[in-house]
Amino acid sequence: MEKEGADEEESSVRLGGESRWVDGTEVDSESEQPQVDEDKHDRRSSSGSLRRRLVKKPKRVDSLDVEAMEIAQSHGHHTKEISIWHTLSLAYQTLGVVYGDVGTSPLYVFSDLFSKVEITSEVDILGALSLVIYTIALIPLAKYVFVVLKANDNGEGGTFALYSLICRYADINMLPNRQQADEEISSFRLKLPTPELRRALNIKEVLESKSSLKTVLLLLVLLGTSLIIGDGILTPAMSVMSAVSGLQGEIEGFGTNAVVIVSIMILVGLFSIQSFGTSKVGFLFAPVLALWFFSLGSIGIYNLATCGVSILKAFNPVYIYLFFQKNGTSAWSSLGGCVLCITGAEAMFADLGHFSVRSIQIAFSCVVFPCLLLAYMGQAAYLMKYPHSVDRIFYDSVPDGLFWPVFVIATLAAMIASQAMISATFSCIKNAVALGCFPRLKIVHTSKKLMGQIYIPVINWFLMVMCVMVVAIFRSTTDIANAYGIAEVGVMMVSTILVTIVMLLIWQSNLFLALLFPLVFGVVELIYLSAVLSKVKEGGWLPLAFAACFLSVMYTWNYGSVLKYSSEVRDRMSMDLMLDLGSTLGTIRVPGIGLLYNELVQGVPSILGQFLLSLPALHSTIVFVCVKYVPVPVVPQEERFLFRRICPKDYHLFRCVARYGYKDVRKEDHHLFEQILAESLEKFIRKEAHELALKDDLSELDSETVSVRSRHPGPTNDVMSDLQTPLMHDQRLVDVAMSSSWEEGVPLSDAVSIDDDPSLEYEISALREAVVSGFTYLLADGDVRAKKESWFLKKLVINYFYAFLRRNCRAGAAMLRVPHMNVIEVGMTYMV
Repeated sequence: MEKEGADEEESSVRLGGESRWVDGTEVDSESEQPQVDEDKHDRRSSSGSLRRRLVKKPKRVDSLDVEAMEIAQSHGHHTKEISIWHTLSLAYQTLGVVYGDVGTSPLYVFSDLFSKVEITSEVDILGALSLVIYTIALIPLAKYVFVVLKANDNGEGGTFALYSLICRYADINMLPNRQQADEEISSFRLKLPTPELRRALNIKEVLESKSSLKTVLLLLVLLGTSLIIGDGILTPAMSVMSAVSGLQGEIEGFGTNAVVIVSIMILVGLFSIQSFGTSKVGFLFAPVLALWFFSLGSIGIYNLATCGVSILKAFNPVYIYLFFQKNGTSAWSSLGGCVLCITGAEAMFADLGHFSVRSIQIAFSCVVFPCLLLAYMGQAAYLMKYPHSVDRIFYDSVPDGLFWPVFVIATLAAMIASQAMISATFSCIKNAVALGCFPRLKIVHTSKKLMGQIYIPVINWFLMVMCVMVVAIFRSTTDIANAYGIAEVGVMMVSTILVTIVMLLIWQSNLFLALLFPLVFGVVELIYLSAVLSKVKEGGWLPLAFAACFLSVMYTWNYGSVLKYSSEVRDRMSMDLMLDLGSTLGTIRVPGIGLLYNELVQGVPSILGQFLLSLPALHSTIVFVCVKYVPVPVVPQEERFLFRRICPKDYHLFRCVARYGYKDVRKEDHHLFEQILAESLEKFIRKEAHELALKDDLSELDSETVSVRSRHPGPTNDVMSDLQTPLMHDQRLVDVAMSSSWEEGVPLSDAVSIDDDPSLEYEISALREAVVSGFTYLLADGDVRAKKESWFLKKLVINYFYAFLRRNCRAGAAMLRVPHMNVIEVGMTYMV
């Protein structure tokens, strides 16, 4: 992207915060402006130590890369320490949101596993149980609880959180709107690879230099997200049908049709309560799941006590080898049933934004894992005594007289199991929308305390319709189980690859440990993937079809958005044209503030030309507003805005970049936004004038320093060495020197006082008059079309598929939260 700074006359300052002066040799087109401490006015200085810390005028400074709404010393953005009681409360809620899926797996694991292997000896049961035990211990416990959860993005989980984390350390985002100022956001927490670790630097360089790797990584993330959405469709259908099917052996005449009808009714009810929010749903469901896990553990202990404890031999992994030796390919095929015991493990990571790492770890380690082990051991012990009960192993193993209470709890637990993947689906789509990989949708934030708790109406009803269709068409848990495993294992493999990159690039782990992670978990997941892929014809095609559809939508949206942004960069108005138009911009300027929304972070957008051609007059003050999402979960309010002046002062043109994290909630209404923007703009203008006045004085003092050097050649080398290094490493030294100069009565500048500057007062009064006249929102009703010389496939994707998505997604005015009464839109066609 060509440097805009060569075109624009600009100036800006940091409002508050700590300052750092930089030698001119350090500054490039994306660097910070040299700054001064703005808490001191009318400073005085001696020609001694202070002169040696004065900075040379930089060659080029992009003033947009300086925060303009930053509170002093606000960089240390700290979160409150969470109390142990709050952590335990969150751990309790995770039972109702995160662990419902994996918690209900005992309903169907052994029945599906032994549908491929016939029980002929105790080796079959011990081997199957050993497989289940070590699968749970290896994937959910070892991989997710102890490793993957730590790879969170400031408390956010999921494939997009991993992707945004990698994007911060390597510039691999397909949308080229990253600025150096983004790295100064306190939540960025960027620690670049050290020069000593050449491996991390080499990986970073390779990822940034090869566009093909950027595309592959993006497709990998989109594939993982697509599979999670597919999992959100299959999980409710599988869990609810598995629970309801228990009635077939208890109620006479309760056949398949009845199972389907009851399951559909339960699913409709489940999706209907999603609008109440994750927190309320979690507190509503957590007691039921707590009772469910207690029931699993109690039933398991009962069966161990009544059927014998010889099943404990399954802790010996040798039985896994004997199981495969005895059953051969049938044992390999049964892995498709075994993988069902870890369905929902990805929800622990994907739902992390709703809770905390510690709460999820406590709940799994202290409640979920022990209860699941007892449940599976109890069922295996029952099978050792009654091997023919494998089809209804869960309900047959329930003690006599407790069937109906357990059935009610199981049905409720199955409903709740769906909640884990529904919440994970909402989170993934919210992240995708923020990072420009999914069409704009209405997102409702259901909690005032936890911003990660969201509800997306369109996606909720879409999932409901698809779940109902799956239940009505498949009518059997066996075929749904075949589809179930592919989505789950696919998401796990994507997470393994991304976490490996995090370990190499960001954690800078030992190479042996970094490679051991994919070697151990990746190999296990590949084995499971080979088993579940063999069931493509038996229903496994369904998650692949879902993933293909969502992957197409997300990649098309990202591809079209990147091309549109590139078109805006290419067609932006040149500064020569702006200067030729003059301060009136070739039209009449009337009082008022026009907020022109666009996606550019640099340059004058071409949409301004369309407004000049379409409107008879234009506002006296124009602010180009760019709402930009950066790859961090949250941007603190005091660090949200960047300001810059465009063109000479009499043009009254400014740029404001509003930065949001992908988890941020845009709560402010237009009145609040207008107030904040007006106050910030006035403060920016005053500080800019102060900075310019001080800069002129520093230039004069710099010339004095040169003359002093010529008269005193002795200490020249010391002075020069000071001027060639980064200056004012510690701002406190500057404050000491300034106060010392004040005491000695040596004036630094008489020009620092700018209160009587007539040009400043005129501009401030003009701004206030414009604020009184009101704000108008200038939007582009854009149409994206492929160029005539483009390939046929590109024309098909852009002109039809991408255009269809743009027409049917949420409108820009609704997403930007601007008042419809104050909006002016003009048509704009972007040729890409």
